[in-house]
Amino acid sequence: MILKGNIVDIENQRIYKGQVIIENGRIQSITEQETDSEDYILPGFIDAHIHIESSMLVPSEFARLAVTHGTVATVSDPHEIANVLGKDGVYYMINNGKEVPFKFNFGAPSCVPATSFESAGAVIDSEGIKELLANDDIKYLAEMMNYPGVLFADDEVMKKIEWAKHFNKPVDGHAPGLSGEDVKKYISAGISTDHESFTYEEGLEKLQNGMKIIIREGSAAKNFNALIDLVPEHYENMMFCSDDKHPDDLIVSHIDALVKRGLSHGIDIFKLLKMACINPVKHYNLDVGLLKEGDPADFIVVNNLTELTILKTFINGECVAENGHSNIQPIPFNCPNNFHTDFKEVSDFKIAATSEKINVIEALDGELITNPIIAIPKIEDGHIVSDVENDILKIVVVNRYSNTEPAVAFIKNFGLKAGAIASSVAHDSHNIICVGVNDEMICKAVNAIIKEKGGVCAVSENDAHVLGLPVAGIMSNKDGITTGELYQKIDQRAKEMGATLHAPYMTLSFMALLVIPALKLSDFGLFDGSKFEFTPVNIAE
Repeated sequence: MILKGNIVDIENQRIYKGQVIIENGRIQSITEQETDSEDYILPGFIDAHIHIESSMLVPSEFARLAVTHGTVATVSDPHEIANVLGKDGVYYMINNGKEVPFKFNFGAPSCVPATSFESAGAVIDSEGIKELLANDDIKYLAEMMNYPGVLFADDEVMKKIEWAKHFNKPVDGHAPGLSGEDVKKYISAGISTDHESFTYEEGLEKLQNGMKIIIREGSAAKNFNALIDLVPEHYENMMFCSDDKHPDDLIVSHIDALVKRGLSHGIDIFKLLKMACINPVKHYNLDVGLLKEGDPADFIVVNNLTELTILKTFINGECVAENGHSNIQPIPFNCPNNFHTDFKEVSDFKIAATSEKINVIEALDGELITNPIIAIPKIEDGHIVSDVENDILKIVVVNRYSNTEPAVAFIKNFGLKAGAIASSVAHDSHNIICVGVNDEMICKAVNAIIKEKGGVCAVSENDAHVLGLPVAGIMSNKDGITTGELYQKIDQRAKEMGATLHAPYMTLSFMALLVIPALKLSDFGLFDGSKFEFTPVNIAE
């Protein structure tokens, strides 16, 4: 196969007219010569950190959408399915991903469970990490969220990092807000990246201490604007990622959109492409081509370097997408799961009022962090209830692995005026999480998720919209377009009921993520992520 056009040599910051010859899935030669083609040929885009599961799609379906945006590979942390199914979940992702022409690069999830303060479906200890890292399909030790464990040299945490060093595989970081001597100690343990920086100053400090910063712009957490000004000086040590990308967003765009936004900020195209195409391959030692002779033929063809319209995507010499249409065919897959809880009663969600003030989670649009605030509760018949007028709503987490009493707390900024929304996509343990205007609606939503053994839903007095997620309770058994469209309808229904957040379900999914400060809710109760300890809902006088 022969392609002609403008060859984009990113590393040498050069563009020239030429010809690429592909044979047996690899680039046989690249020669400089005149051509009438106005198209541009360049390496494909790479998402440097993503949880495929958060797209609600199995890897094979994720790939079918991603290639239409010029993505040829991902650095994928299967942390979510591992918290449900353990090592078997990791192998499920690897094996499903191998069924399609796309370059998934999975890591060994370092924090399963993420903490001991919640109920997860599995445990992967240091011996399990050793087994995974010994596998050539595992490229790195995935994000070390337990940064207190690193700082205090927890034995199991340090063993996992040592196994990564033994197998000469990089260690990903996860340390939001960490600075000073603590961040130096964290980095000195061998942790090389961070995608959690949410201010320019934080990103700069980590870069100056030798860390590589990944700019995250996902469906909920959006740090592009805060960090993009670091690029002109530090692009050699930066990458782009989604972290979590919901299916409706993936239909529209991927890493291509971040490169375009960088251009709109006046940043040099070669610096942006270095981040999007080159740096992940070199940092993680990926088997992904960089448009050089002898490389795998992984590249994209675009109309120009301003609009970056993806005309064709090639992986191992195969044209996997053309003009917005995916050439990857759907494949059959099974639906492993781990869901063992009974239907709930309205009375299960009551919480007694024992004080005149309560601790409340304040959700922040576009952020994973939350603020702790204090509010005066609305009380009826001796119980605290949702205060719709002041937007302080009841939030619950229900253990999906066994029958236990639900955890109840309160949250601000979801804005619901009617009904309830619920999801079993709830990082990291993926129990059921729900916000609603009253206990009846909360119970209805939770039971809708239990009935499907996983899903997302929006319910009101008169209707119930549910997207079932039978693959581990976090991924759909449908194709990407159908899943994205169904999710979009549920998202729209939530907003019709008053939800004010840009991505209410993605934000909801992080309200049980205990390793991100400040207040979060686990199935054990309200948790202070700044102190790593539980805190009461009712504030003692």
